[in-house]
Amino acid sequence: MSSEEFEKLQEIFRSLYEELKLIPDRAAKCHGEERKRLVRSFDERQGEAEEVLQGMEDELRAAPASYRNAMSTKLRLYRRDIGKLQRDMKTFAPGFGPAPLTSHGDRQGLYSPENQQSTHLQSQRALLLQGTEYLNNATQSIERSQRIAVETEQIGTDIIEELGGQREQLDRTRDRLVNTGENLSRSRKVLRAMSRRLMTNKLLLAVIILMELAILGAVIYLKFFRK
Repeated sequence: MSSEEFEKLQEIFRSLYEELKLIPDRAAKCHGEERKRLVRSFDERQGEAEEVLQGMEDELRAAPASYRNAMSTKLRLYRRDIGKLQRDMKTFAPGFGPAPLTSHGDRQGLYSPENQQSTHLQSQRALLLQGTEYLNNATQSIERSQRIAVETEQIGTDIIEELGGQREQLDRTRDRLVNTGENLSRSRKVLRAMSRRLMTNKLLLAVIILMELAILGAVIYLKFFRK
C-alpha cells in the first residue's frame, strides 16, 4: 500500500473484528448482566472499529489514485462485515444499541481520551501478531534449510559409500593384476627352463649322431680299407 498508516489501521481493524465476531454467539447463550456486559463490550469495540475505518478513509483520500481502488474495495468489505455483525447482534441481543455520544455528537472512539490506552493495546497486539507471523516464516525457513542440509548429508553419505565400493573394486582389480603378473613371471621361468632343456637335448642328440657317424666310419674303414 502507499500508506504505512493505512496498513497499521488495517491490522488494528482485523484484531478488533476477530474480537467482535465472537460476541454475538456468546450473547445468544447468556442472559441478564452477562448479556448486558457483552452488549457494552460489542458497542465499545464497534465504536473503535468505526473510528479505525474512518481513519482508513482519511488515508484513502490522501493516497495516490493507483492505490485507491484496492483500498476502497477493502473498506467496503470491512464495512459490510461490521454491518453483518451488527445485524447478528441485534438478533441475539435485542437490547443492543449505538455507542454513547460525546458532547460533540460523535461516538466515543479510538481517539477519545477514554480509549487511548485501548488503542495502544490494539496497536501492540497487531504488532505482536505481525511479529509472530514473521517468526513463523523464519521457523519454516529454518526447517526447510534443515531438510535441505539433511538431504545434502544423505547425498554425501551415498557418494562416500559409492566411492568406497569403487575403491574396493579397484583394490580387487589390482590384486588380480598382481596375481596375473606373478603367474606371467612363473610362466616365463617355466618357458626358459623348457628352452634350456630343449637346447640340451639338441646338443646331446648332435653328440650322439656324431658318435654314431664316427663309429660307422671306423667300421667301414676297418672292414674295407685295412688289409
